[in-house]
Amino acid sequence: MRHLLNTLYVFSEDLYLSLDGENLVAKRSGKEVSRIPLHTLESVFTFSYMGASPALMGACAERGIQLAFFDRRGRFLADVQGETSGSVLLRKEQYAVSVDADKRLEIARNCILAKVFNCRWVLERATRDHGLRIDAERVKGASARLAASIAEIRTCASLESLRGIEGDAAAVYFSVFNELILSNDDTFIFNGRSKRPPKDAVNAMLSLFYTVLSIDCSAALRGVGLDPFVGFLHTDRPGRRSLALDCMEEFRPILVDRFVLTAINNRIVNSKSFVVRETGEVYLTDQARRALFDLWQKRKRESLVHPFLKEKMPRGVCVYVQAQLLAKAIRGQLDGYPPFLWK
Repeated sequence: MRHLLNTLYVFSEDLYLSLDGENLVAKRSGKEVSRIPLHTLESVFTFSYMGASPALMGACAERGIQLAFFDRRGRFLADVQGETSGSVLLRKEQYAVSVDADKRLEIARNCILAKVFNCRWVLERATRDHGLRIDAERVKGASARLAASIAEIRTCASLESLRGIEGDAAAVYFSVFNELILSNDDTFIFNGRSKRPPKDAVNAMLSLFYTVLSIDCSAALRGVGLDPFVGFLHTDRPGRRSLALDCMEEFRPILVDRFVLTAINNRIVNSKSFVVRETGEVYLTDQARRALFDLWQKRKRESLVHPFLKEKMPRGVCVYVQAQLLAKAIRGQLDGYPPFLWK
C-alpha cells in the first residue's frame, strides 16, 4: 500500500528549487527560504518560472517523487519521471492487450462504465442533499438517461460504439452540471465544457484538477510497472499518456467534479479568484490556487471504503490501488478489471 505523504505546491514565481543532501531547498535570489526533507514528499507541483536543478530532478525521479511543472495560469508543461519499475513481462502483457480488440474493449468498457456510474451518483447525491434548491426533476431525468447509458455500455461491441456512448453520456451529465452549483454568483454559471483554453471559472478549475488527477494516475501506473503511454480506450499519440487518461475517467466525477462543486458552494472561491485575459481565457489567481490546493490536499486525506476491496483508505490512495488492480487483471490474476464504483 502506498503511503499518502505530503504534496509540496510552489506558487511563488521567483523560487528556484535545488537539492542539498536529502533535502529540497527553495531559494530566492540565491538565498534559502525553505528546506524540506525528500522522504516526507510524495509529489512537488511548481508554478515557478525559475524551475529546478537537474540534481533535484534526478533525485525525485530516483525516489519516485512526482515533480510537475505548470505555467502561471495552471497549464501543465512537463513532469519528471524516472525509470519505470516493475516487471518487463507485465509491460509486454500490457502491449499485447493493447492490440487485442476484445481484451482492450473489456478494460475500456469497465473504465467508462465506472465513469458514467459515478457521474450518475454525483447527480443522485445532489437531488438527495439539495433537492429543494435545484431543479430536481431535470437532474433526475439526466440520471435516468445515464442509467440507460450504463446498460448500453455493458453490451457495446466496439471501441467506437463505447466512445460514442461515453460522449453522449458526458453531454447529458454536463447539461445539468450548472444545477449542482448553488452559488448565486454569475461568475460560476456553467454552460458546458471548454478546454483549451477554459472560457469560464468552472472550466478553469475543472481543467486544472483534471490535469493534476492525470499526473497522479500516471505516477500510479508507473509505480506498478505499467506504461502510462499505452492505453486501451484513448488512442496512442506521441507524448500522450493514454493509459493514464483511461484510468482517470472513473475518478473524474468523484474526485474532481465534486471537489470543484464543494469549492464553489462552500465559497472557497469567488469572483475575485479569477483573471480573464483579452483572449477570453480564464485562470485562477495565485491566492485562489493556494486555497484550492490546500483543500485538494485535505480531500485526498479523507477516508472512504474501497468498493472492491471493502477496505477503508484515504481518497488519494485509491488511484494507486486501481493501478494495482489493473496490473493484476492484465497478468490474469483477476478475472477482469474491477472498476471503482462509488456510492
